[in-house]
Amino acid sequence: MKAGLERTRFGFLKRLFGAVGSADRVTPEWLGELEEALLRADLSVGLVDSVMLQVRDIVRGRQVDSVTGVLDAVRDALVAVLEPGDRGLRGEGARPRVVLVVGVNGSGKTTTAAKLAKRMRDAGETPLLAAADTFRAAAIEQLERWAERVGVPIVSGRPDGDPAAVVFDAIAAATARGNSAVIADTAGRLHTKGQLMDELGKIVRVAGQARAGAPDEVLLVLDGTQGQNAIAQARQFTKDAQVTGLVITKLDGTAKGGAVFAIADELKLPVKLLGVGEGVDDLIPMDPRAFVDAMLPRAS
Repeated sequence: MKAGLERTRFGFLKRLFGAVGSADRVTPEWLGELEEALLRADLSVGLVDSVMLQVRDIVRGRQVDSVTGVLDAVRDALVAVLEPGDRGLRGEGARPRVVLVVGVNGSGKTTTAAKLAKRMRDAGETPLLAAADTFRAAAIEQLERWAERVGVPIVSGRPDGDPAAVVFDAIAAATARGNSAVIADTAGRLHTKGQLMDELGKIVRVAGQARAGAPDEVLLVLDGTQGQNAIAQARQFTKDAQVTGLVITKLDGTAKGGAVFAIADELKLPVKLLGVGEGVDDLIPMDPRAFVDAMLPRAS
């Protein structure tokens, strides 16, 4: 995690500690600089207000009186933002477990589906991929290449075919073959188009017809390079697609990783996975304490 977050950590620390890192005591002026630095580090206004309220309360109560103690309190507050919710994949024990991967094109959605299949396979599961983004022939081809790369079977539809039918067929195939999971890559046209949301709703309904209770998980993939702009993108998906968890990708290529906290705080959904590189193993589980320590390491 630390290696994958190198760039985002540097940007976060540069913004955070440029003003406050060299201070040796807590003063009202220093707290003001800390607040401004948190805002510059891509945390939302509401989240910064909440963190600073906690910090000022403990300073007034003399629970801490050192810069180190205050920064520890900031770390604890940020961990608390990421901790709520079940960060494990839902549907354990279901046969097959059904995971829909949703998000706009370019977010890393297709590669996330493949890398998740690789993680499952490495853990002893027998996943099956479903190429349900039938609106783009290139998306089908991309997932087929990834499936071969990670050694996972795939069910594909024809371009311009019915994506819900692909998901239904994949669940049926997984049931017949004994695969433990189906991971479906869905269409990702712009979230402002109602047709996409209608299509996702149909996929959810059809998945439930193929296996009662499906889908178990609807993972929304957000591009970490978009920073807080990803929140506006996510609102429509969380409204219409019954999203159960978030995947933040491309954190290795951005200095906007502080927005992960703002996204989790705003959407009230668990961040389950992080994309920290282009390799097949560069999709890692979110560990709130490890993430915060990687972003905001303690002085040695």
